[in-house]
Amino acid sequence: MFLRLGAQYQDLVKDLVLSLQALAESLQKEGVHASCYSCGDGSCSDGSQGASFVADLLDGHAVRFLVSDYGINWVEMRHGVELVKLEGSEAIQELDRLGKHLRAIQKQRRSEGSPQPPKNSNRQGRPPGHRDEINSPPPTA
Repeated sequence: MFLRLGAQYQDLVKDLVLSLQALAESLQKEGVHASCYSCGDGSCSDGSQGASFVADLLDGHAVRFLVSDYGINWVEMRHGVELVKLEGSEAIQELDRLGKHLRAIQKQRRSEGSPQPPKNSNRQGRPPGHRDEINSPPPTA
């Protein structure tokens, strides 16, 4: 039974990685800075699978969703300060909520015939919210 559960979890991680990559591409087309870095099929240094998704939602607000063989978490930040951290199914629900919200905005823009939003400046080409841009204090052990 435990081997089957482990295999199902690995399938979930694969599905989430594909979904995160698609979401990042969709957001980029809408002019939102988003990135998804992934490793999988044993190509990570430790043989695991996973992805790091980051989206800059403007006004210093960013979200990060991490998925790997070791866990799933959602972090919401403003100006580099962690506001909310969710794990497991709560993190997946929050990602789903964000996706639904963005799809509603896209649908509204299409029905109104609004032009694409302007591209944000990407702060010297770095993905928003990644390590070199976050001023959060280091995690405490």
